[in-house]
Amino acid sequence: MSTVLQTDFPDMKLLGRGKVRDIYDLGDKLLIVSTDRISAFDVILPNGVPGKGRVLTELSEFWFGMTKDIVPNHLITTKVEEMPEECRRHKDVLEGRAMLVKKAAPLPVECVVRGYITGSGLKDYKKTGRICGIELPEGLREADRFPEPIFTPSTKAEIGEHDESITFSKMEATVGAGTAEKLKQYTMAIYKKAAEYALEKDIIIADTKLEFGVYDGGIILIDEVLTPDSSRFWYAKTYTPGQVQDSMDKQIVRNYLETLDWDKTPPAPKLPENIVKEASRRYREIADALIK
Repeated sequence: MSTVLQTDFPDMKLLGRGKVRDIYDLGDKLLIVSTDRISAFDVILPNGVPGKGRVLTELSEFWFGMTKDIVPNHLITTKVEEMPEECRRHKDVLEGRAMLVKKAAPLPVECVVRGYITGSGLKDYKKTGRICGIELPEGLREADRFPEPIFTPSTKAEIGEHDESITFSKMEATVGAGTAEKLKQYTMAIYKKAAEYALEKDIIIADTKLEFGVYDGGIILIDEVLTPDSSRFWYAKTYTPGQVQDSMDKQIVRNYLETLDWDKTPPAPKLPENIVKEASRRYREIADALIK
């Protein structure tokens, strides 16, 4: 399987490159291309994961469809034959990894919901007993389930910078109290619906990160939804609180990098082939498990 690390279409205006996506400006719409780039700790790694961009697109399309009754989203189509002519010329590259979307104005926060304690949330909890200012019960262990999911927003960092958790009051100051409350309600509702669905497939969604924008005066869901890049997926059948879980996401990449003497700033180290292959397998595995 070939790996697409970057796209270059001279007949389309490149708006920008994110950690994973190349974004082209098509006038009143955007073309978002999911490459096979992979990032960890907000740093892009030098080698990609084959098939990753296709999985991200497939899963996002699935979840956009499932959650559109909660909040509208930016997706117009993933079918290249339904896109403008300048896109159709590049069907060989775009097939399966591109979304034609509405051009929304992104809101400057990331909406994180956690159903279980792990990762950076666990580190904060061990230091302060809180996450994003939220007081939590004593004695929580790695991978314990919260009594109720918690909303823990963060800043939206530039490439190479790190997202930082913020309190809800800081979020209100950033986007306005009314908008902050809507984003929280949408995020919690999406997580609840998705988590219940995934559990029927023997998958736990431990946490996820969503992004929203403003389009035609209203809030819509943008970017990607509930992919292995933005979420932690665990096997329900082997879930064991009190220990690190075996993840169906890019946690295997983070775990490998944690074993190295790397300060989590660019340039990132190259991933060994066995880690790349296993990450590719897990990305495909979660898509196959959820969409069937």
